[in-house]
Amino acid sequence: MVNIIVAFSSQKDGINIRNLLMRHGHNVVTVCTNGAAVSQAVDQMEGSDGIVVSGYKYQDMTYSDLLADLPDTWQMIVMASPGNLSHIFEYNVIKIPMPVKVYDLFTTLQAIETTIMRQRKKRREKPKERSSAERALLEHAKSLLMETKNMSEVEAHRYIQKCSMDNGTNMVETAQMILTLLFEEG
Repeated sequence: MVNIIVAFSSQKDGINIRNLLMRHGHNVVTVCTNGAAVSQAVDQMEGSDGIVVSGYKYQDMTYSDLLADLPDTWQMIVMASPGNLSHIFEYNVIKIPMPVKVYDLFTTLQAIETTIMRQRKKRREKPKERSSAERALLEHAKSLLMETKNMSEVEAHRYIQKCSMDNGTNMVETAQMILTLLFEEG
């Protein structure tokens, strides 16, 4: 589920938007009337992502000031009059004219939520970077295979990969097993 922060200078407008979103199953975490409160809410959810559904201007700043403070993992929808929307030039802001058409808001939110979920999945699937000790272990296993089994570096690497896949272990564990076996033989 994607976190949503509603930010409008009018508490009443913010609560109305929150209620509308929550009735349709969206996860609204807070309603804010100023940019500082939005920044604080985002900071408290450190490392997360989400959407700020926002008005054009708050008591302490404009949407663009807040946008500059948001982490890259957060998206912004600005709901404002067509006149105010015509002053928005940032490519990463989605604009929805007021009065809002509920269908437009929900289809926009659905598209953004889908994008955020895809990005989350990509981040989770991204291979974890190996530590220097793990890289050294792999290199040592490759060099031992090259010496004892007369393999090239590419062949040794592929051998470790294949053994890793065949045994259902990661490459570092496989390299450790290879080192153990080769030292037992020698």
